[in-house]
Amino acid sequence: MASHRKSRPTGTRVAGIRTPALATAALTSVALLSQSANAAPEADDKPSLEEVEKKVDDLYRQAGSATEKYNAAKEKTAKERKRADALIDDVAKRTQKLNEAREQLGSFASAQYRTGAAAPDTATFLLADTPQDYFDQTQLMDRMTGRQKVAVDDYVTQQSETMKKRQEATESLETLTESQGALKTAKATVQRKLADARDLMSKLTAEEKARLAAIEKEKREEAARKADELARQQAAAQQQAQDEAARQQDSGSSSSGSAGSGSSSATAPADSSYATKADKALAFARAQIGKPYVWGAVGPGSYDCSGLTQAAWKAAGVTLPRTTYDQVNAGTTVPLSQARPGDLVFFYDDVTHVGIYIGNGMMIHAPKPGTYVREESVYYDGESAIHSVVRPA
Repeated sequence: MASHRKSRPTGTRVAGIRTPALATAALTSVALLSQSANAAPEADDKPSLEEVEKKVDDLYRQAGSATEKYNAAKEKTAKERKRADALIDDVAKRTQKLNEAREQLGSFASAQYRTGAAAPDTATFLLADTPQDYFDQTQLMDRMTGRQKVAVDDYVTQQSETMKKRQEATESLETLTESQGALKTAKATVQRKLADARDLMSKLTAEEKARLAAIEKEKREEAARKADELARQQAAAQQQAQDEAARQQDSGSSSSGSAGSGSSSATAPADSSYATKADKALAFARAQIGKPYVWGAVGPGSYDCSGLTQAAWKAAGVTLPRTTYDQVNAGTTVPLSQARPGDLVFFYDDVTHVGIYIGNGMMIHAPKPGTYVREESVYYDGESAIHSVVRPA
């Protein structure tokens, strides 16, 4: 007997909700949760503006360090190239003299062999590459005339000196190759650091760049405040020294007066001489304000930091080394509180930046790539960044 029951639908219903609607809602929830989960790590992974600023500053500082290494390698390469060229020229001249000595010995030997005035061994000796090996043969030497002996001695001397110079030239060329390698490495390092810094800056939004500019402005204002404070301290110290000198002059003591006048006569010319040179160096540095920083540049259109200080003091008749590493040792170290216009102010533990002091806590320097030669507080990167002050003349 046939059943009268209706077949059960294959689809299902849950509390009056159709299955497709339930699935759509569930999928939407999952998608939203997934987006939220993915969004959080992205926000967390993005560095803060302060971190970006520090990273960029570090990259520029590393580029500055690499620039000084590049400058040192470039200077060494130039010296080694000059030395190698001189040695090669010297070897060529000595080789010519050696050939002339050899020809003279050959003519002696040929003449003696034709006339029978000497044994065949004599010709062999005179034409040998190393006649020194035969010097112990006294019988052969006895048969030589005085002129012949002089010729032999000259040949041996020329041969020895030529071999020595050839060895020096070979070693110089090897050193030159090493210097060129160091130069290439330093250049690549500078370019890589600068590219990394530019890449970081390019990823900042307009708002972030504005905030970064505000942070830089606050740093400049604080640096200016510190410079004013240093200027007041230096002015007070100078006034105190002048007052002390005036008291000594008015003391009325003849011995003290004699000693004081002697001291003044000893120090005044030196102070005057330094001030004159410093004025010339500062006049040159001021004339460069507005020119771009370019790593490895020594002017006249652009400068790096040590290139600027070297050129400024050169204008005053004082020769400074090329790099900050050497410039820091090219004078007398003085406390910052006693810094005078013209002194060199060095920065960072690795001594990779330098500026020229102009007074009142200010300096002229070529800061970093993308900037221009300018006047700025010596505290531009904080008090802890200051390494030392050196008086170069």
